[in-house]
Amino acid sequence: MTLRAFVGGAAFAAGTVALGCAAIAADLPPPVAKAPVAPVAYAPEAIYSWTGFYIGGNAGAGFAGSTWSDPFTGANNRFNSGAGFLGGGQIGANYQFNRLVVGVEGDFDWTGLGSAASNADSIGNTINTKTNSTSTITGRVGAAFDRLLVYGKGGVAFAQDNSGFTDLAGNSASTTFLRTGWTAGAGLEYGITKNLSAKIEYDYLAIGSQPLNLTTPTTALYTSSASLNVQEIKAGINFRFSGP
Repeated sequence: MTLRAFVGGAAFAAGTVALGCAAIAADLPPPVAKAPVAPVAYAPEAIYSWTGFYIGGNAGAGFAGSTWSDPFTGANNRFNSGAGFLGGGQIGANYQFNRLVVGVEGDFDWTGLGSAASNADSIGNTINTKTNSTSTITGRVGAAFDRLLVYGKGGVAFAQDNSGFTDLAGNSASTTFLRTGWTAGAGLEYGITKNLSAKIEYDYLAIGSQPLNLTTPTTALYTSSASLNVQEIKAGINFRFSGP
């Protein structure tokens, strides 16, 4: 066999094999495409919700001021209490529209805001007022920054106080009644968990003038009128019955 014949035969064989492989490949089923891998979905972080009813407690300190009209000169005798403890509770409800949070709240606090015993009118009768409790019914409007709520409040205020005087002979008389006025305040509240929040708040209560008619064995009638204002700062905890 010559070299030319050998090369030709090899080329022929190689072509035959190639054609056979191509034919086999054509008969094979197409490769199965891999299923696309779904992208990992991350749930967006929940926005804190202030909507819902709540109930809670508070404690803090207060300062009261009282003004009595002087029955002898017509002037006003003003005196203040020292700072005193207060504590109580609150109940309310909020509704949130985007960042805007509106709501209503009622609260009640026992107080120990008593005036000094040395306050006196123009002739030396001792006069004093002790604030036993305060309560308010208010509307609240605030702005929510996720877990932080900044709010203001305003509405009607009530105060129960005891007002009395001691005359120059040492005889005393007093009266206790519930006063009505208005209140305004502001505060910050922070959501600790979806159902628990903490707040700090300042409130001013302005209580209108109340007639006083007091008698002692040596004073036929002591006629005056007294107004009251109370400033309170308190911290509190609220449990909310709904959340994000």
